[in-house]
Amino acid sequence: MAIGMGLGIKQAATNAFFPLSPLHLPFFLRHSFLPFRLHVLATDIPRSSAFSSFGTSSVNIMSWPCLLRNGYGRVQMSGRQDIIAISSWNAAPCKSRSVVAAASAETLVTKKERPSAGNSSAIEKKDSDGPDRTSWRPSIDFKWIRDNKDAMAANVINRKTAADVEKVVQLYEQSCHLRGEVDKLRAERNAVANAMKGKVEASKREELIEQGQRIPNTTHPSVPIGPEENAVVRKQVGVKREFTFPVKDHMELGLALDLFDFEAAAEVSGNKFYYLKNEAVLLELALINWSVAQLTRKGFVPLSTPDIVRSNVVEKCGFQPRGQNTQIYSIEGTDLCLAGTAEIPVGGLYMDQIVSNSVLPLKLVAFSHCFRTEAGAAGSATRGLYRVHQFSKVEMFIICCPEHSEAFHEELISIEEELFDSLGLHFKILDMATEDLGAPAHRKFDIEAWMPGLDRYGEISSASNCTDYQSRRLNIRYRPVSEALAVKKVKGSLPPLQFVHTLNATACAVPRMIISILENYQQEDGSIIIPEVLQPYMGGLGFIRARKL
Repeated sequence: MAIGMGLGIKQAATNAFFPLSPLHLPFFLRHSFLPFRLHVLATDIPRSSAFSSFGTSSVNIMSWPCLLRNGYGRVQMSGRQDIIAISSWNAAPCKSRSVVAAASAETLVTKKERPSAGNSSAIEKKDSDGPDRTSWRPSIDFKWIRDNKDAMAANVINRKTAADVEKVVQLYEQSCHLRGEVDKLRAERNAVANAMKGKVEASKREELIEQGQRIPNTTHPSVPIGPEENAVVRKQVGVKREFTFPVKDHMELGLALDLFDFEAAAEVSGNKFYYLKNEAVLLELALINWSVAQLTRKGFVPLSTPDIVRSNVVEKCGFQPRGQNTQIYSIEGTDLCLAGTAEIPVGGLYMDQIVSNSVLPLKLVAFSHCFRTEAGAAGSATRGLYRVHQFSKVEMFIICCPEHSEAFHEELISIEEELFDSLGLHFKILDMATEDLGAPAHRKFDIEAWMPGLDRYGEISSASNCTDYQSRRLNIRYRPVSEALAVKKVKGSLPPLQFVHTLNATACAVPRMIISILENYQQEDGSIIIPEVLQPYMGGLGFIRARKL
């Protein structure tokens, strides 16, 4: 390593300064009549440099032309010694590494910032204006000041200085606290990184992944904090219907019209199962076909999904198939589960795939049966069709580029609004609070329809932006590149693969929709009007009436 500097001679008697070229140094040293010793002032001199160690050493004077470059130093002459101060550095390698007794060099080390090579003006300014405050650091014992705070404060008062001991101690303790937090976070990060890349025992790695799966998605900054009650109403659509007769709930209406049977289902399958009968079956099929037809017109691709999925797919979608209070049915002795929602098998459809940029966004509409344990659900608010173990549902699912997910989230909620408004329902759209998001959702909008028989609003739909939470676990990626560039396949020109964003939204959850239609379209004689948009899907049927015995 070569050390660059410029030289000059400052005569002590006259205080004059004479510039000296580095190329003149050997000549000057050989012909000087004054005895001298060479003192090198530097910082952080590498042990592999021409100065082989700290302390007294000898340097081949003929190697100085390759060592001395750029900037200014000084040769200061006094009656006792000459001093050459190195003021700047140049990292160019020096070929001469010989150590010959041409001059005695006592290497003195000082704390000095390295200025940029060739910046002689900056160096001269430091010489004339004093030390550089950006590089000079005082060695203050802040710990001692903190431990002796009272004595230091009294001393400041006695000396009538402007020092603020309390402020110094406060800042020092803050600094110690922050340093400790940083060290703690760094240690945690390193521990996780080492565990993931190292050879970890299978059980430990499984535990690590299991714990990692429980970490929820990030939260959109606009999401309200707290429980479900803190949800914010974004919009209300329609008005509550005014009735001139006593309102019945869907259970009373359905039993009178012979639309479903809960007692027989309880004997066959258990509580919270049901049989749909007569026009209720036609209504279910009409809702499904109408929903799918509306969405295929909007460019969604229809799917019918499996009812059974592997438990690892369930986990990768952000659900806990075997946790306490799980909503997922597991098949004993296997790694299989009953799907609780179509988003699980639809997400699994693209698992471990690289989706072509040209096909994004992927818009899918899936019909499926959903199975849920409904653990902890009880009470009159969940009676009848409102909360059951099995139901049919039409689900929207979108796979898109990350920068478009928020726009598609708004599109999904607008589609839901259009569907439910066309059915003539009164409903409100909610921006759900953090405690009701679940693990996968970054942000979730719920729609609650007015159910006059229950005398309250009930959830009929939700729309969630899961960002890359599910795609990271399912390993669904894309390459953000134009097709023209992808065809060329120029080495190094393709950007890295990225994870897609996934979104899901309910188009039609059949039992809740049947409740809303029966209770909102009931007539005084107990009959039900079929919403106009559904009549073509029910063979032109306009009413559900009681049967004559």
